[in-house]
Amino acid sequence: MTPAPPPPIEVLAATSADAEEVFEVIRAAFSARPAVDPPPPALVEGLEVVRARLDESGGLIARQDGRTVGALLFNDHGRLLSLERVSVHPGVQGGGVAGRLTRAAASHARLNGYEGMHIVARADLPQTVAFWRRQLYNVTGRTGPFLSMTRLFAVEVTTHTAEETRRLGRRLAWRLLPGDLVILTGDLGAGKTTFTQGLGEGLRVRGQVTSPTFVISREHRASGDGPSLVHVDAYRLGGAPELDDLDLDTRFDEAVTVVEWGEGVAEDLADARLEISITRWRGDTRPHAHRGSTPSAPSAEGRLGPTEDHPDAVDLTAEETFDDEPRRFRINPVGDRWIGAGLAALVRSIEDAQPVEEPVRRPPA
Repeated sequence: MTPAPPPPIEVLAATSADAEEVFEVIRAAFSARPAVDPPPPALVEGLEVVRARLDESGGLIARQDGRTVGALLFNDHGRLLSLERVSVHPGVQGGGVAGRLTRAAASHARLNGYEGMHIVARADLPQTVAFWRRQLYNVTGRTGPFLSMTRLFAVEVTTHTAEETRRLGRRLAWRLLPGDLVILTGDLGAGKTTFTQGLGEGLRVRGQVTSPTFVISREHRASGDGPSLVHVDAYRLGGAPELDDLDLDTRFDEAVTVVEWGEGVAEDLADARLEISITRWRGDTRPHAHRGSTPSAPSAEGRLGPTEDHPDAVDLTAEETFDDEPRRFRINPVGDRWIGAGLAALVRSIEDAQPVEEPVRRPPA
């Protein structure tokens, strides 16, 4: 006999009127955790503290089958919404309550204009840290046993032409500083090199930006006071150790580094980075090209088509082919470096076709 599904979980806004229920579930959850030193403040705070916190900043409460099974408190953390006292009653842990609470909190944060989320987790509770990592939080700092973890919201924008794609690159370049890392992911012909050309234009680097297919890495020196551009093609690299062999760290702090095909390879280069995925919006159901695509022969124009070694192989003097299919860019900021960087405003300027004046470049503080 098939067991009945568990009752649905309802997540609601919590106010000071819910203080007793919230207080009880916090106490139950934190009392069931392994003993740590120093003990968590949640075990010494009284009901009135919880009531005051709810009255000031609010929170969420989760109910299942008529009883309170989870709760959390909100706290303003500048441009981020901080989650505190995230609690699930011991009797229902593992039933999805924590995930429902955190997803509802993310929706609340987006609706209220926050750029992301912040929590503090204890390094001596590895299961808790692992949970937050699964929720896409990254460690951005540590004080003793306390880890500061941040999740910044991704922004998305669609470009319809090669020029729009380059414009997006140019405007993003104005927000980049020496030491920034950009990881590009996208199928064959998605527009990775076209986008990087825009970055190069925005950074005002020397030389034509083309795919570094055969040289793997190419540096474009700055023509002024801005950073240079290091353009890497990681497709043929076997992993992060081979990327280390390129000695990118010797010039990393003075340049903006862009790694095509960098997902799963380049993340360890920097704790703070932009992870950008590019998807072609097709009007049919044909699968997108990907690694391992069938090799093709050189075209009539002499351009080297996709090969088993590298599907993006092109004539180094030619531009990347860019058809009229729209491209969807998902820009995922990782690390506190991107708090207040204006990525959402950048997206709006592209979508609204707004003219934007190039800012005066200043050295980082």
